[in-house]
Parts: sequence; structure tokens; C-alpha cells
Amino acid sequence: MKYRVAFVRSEEGYAVWVPALPGCCSQGDSEAEALENIADAIKDWLAVREESRTADIDTQVQYRDVEIESEIAA
Repeated sequence: MKYRVAFVRSEEGYAVWVPALPGCCSQGDSEAEALENIADAIKDWLAVREESRTADIDTQVQYRDVEIESEIAA
């Protein structure tokens, strides 16, 4: 199965994510490494989704608020 991924280059390497799979992201020092890593992340994401279908996920999910300082105006 194929998934379209998006990626961006930065000083640290490449960030890559899958728009169709919320939260599925990875990174790598090179584009090739990032693409290899996102393939593993996709497999893991799909496995977790499958597990959550068979489990009572609502009793396992916990939420927390995380506050960060941002220099970017909202």
C-alpha cells in the first residue's frame, strides 16, 4: 500500500509526515533515511490503529495539557 508523505528540510535533516495518518511523523539526517523511517512509522501507526479497534480504547486514553513558551504570535 502506498501513502503520500510530506517532508521539509531543515538544518537538522528532514522532517516527514503522512497527512492521511494524523500524528504519523518521523525524521532523518537525509531524505532517504527520513523516508525509511516514515515507512516504519506507518507500519507502527497502522498496528496501533488495529489494536485500538479490538481494545476498549476509551478506557486507556489519557489527556494532558502541555504549555510551551512561543515567540511566534498566535
